[in-house]
Amino acid sequence: MKNAMPFSGKLMTSGMGILPHKALDEAMDLAMSLDIPFWPQLPKINYYEDMYVQATEKFPGIIVEPEAGKIHFNTEKFYLELENVLNNFENEAFFRITPQYSATYHHFLSLDLTSYKAIRGQLEGPVSVGLAILDENKTPIIYNDEVRSLLFDFMARKANCQLHELKKKNPNAFLFIDEPGLQYIFSAMSGYSNEHAREDMSGFFAQIEHPRGIHLCGNPDWDFLLNLDIDILSFNAYNLGEIFVKYRPSIKRFLASGKMLGWGIVPANQEEFAIETQEALFLRIEKLWGELEKAEFDREQIFSQSILMPATCSLINPDGSKTVEKTYSSLKKISALLREKYFGE
Repeated sequence: MKNAMPFSGKLMTSGMGILPHKALDEAMDLAMSLDIPFWPQLPKINYYEDMYVQATEKFPGIIVEPEAGKIHFNTEKFYLELENVLNNFENEAFFRITPQYSATYHHFLSLDLTSYKAIRGQLEGPVSVGLAILDENKTPIIYNDEVRSLLFDFMARKANCQLHELKKKNPNAFLFIDEPGLQYIFSAMSGYSNEHAREDMSGFFAQIEHPRGIHLCGNPDWDFLLNLDIDILSFNAYNLGEIFVKYRPSIKRFLASGKMLGWGIVPANQEEFAIETQEALFLRIEKLWGELEKAEFDREQIFSQSILMPATCSLINPDGSKTVEKTYSSLKKISALLREKYFGE
């Protein structure tokens, strides 16, 4: 069987895209301390580092108010700027994240990243962007058919541009599309159906080069995600693992096709982290894998196609970045203990 990812997971570590740090160097040191480093998003340094702002750089109609910490959409501005965007659709450089929108991204690209097994980037997904950004009538832009159609195509090009730049630094680079909004589309309140989402997301990923995946911390329809054409799925195993492992037929198909899972096992929320121990988290992840083994999953396959991550990002801890630093330290220790137990490393 050929793996969908260009490397074996073997319980290596990676992190969340967003970090609460107010100093770039400290955030980069943390991101680079993992087996699979990433460039962090640091919205507490600059509003342009916000994931929604970064994702919509140069999208027509977008208005960013950094002093107020607001981003919104204007329909008239959309049509005024549309022609310029369409004229640049085949110009990959147009879709690059500029230094104004991420100092960390450009710092990351300046480093020698060849010694790492893999590196990772991220981009906020079109469903989440479309639901979160409102027009002048306070309506999510995902409900505007013309805007939504362009949004998916536009962001696929942004994803490809980033992936190409990362692959120049490390051939095993991959990209997460962060899609917290996917947990809401199955609600009767959404107004944007899962049928629409399936069609739109299928077309979106068809435009993006491999390897690519989805990350989210919420509780969506797991069958929906596990049957999308993605190479890796990152999820909150700490809070939702017991639900996730019940989707055994879809997980089995997912792994059988060589795809990878990112198990978010260490909480980054201060209250949750404070009540956990390293030993308890070690046993928690083993219990989840044990549930799959009862259903005749192969343990070696699970390990080969799994990486370990924090359960969530966290920008609201009262202790700033301290808990997140502890989360990453615990993550690395748990990974080392598991690898020692199962691989003798």
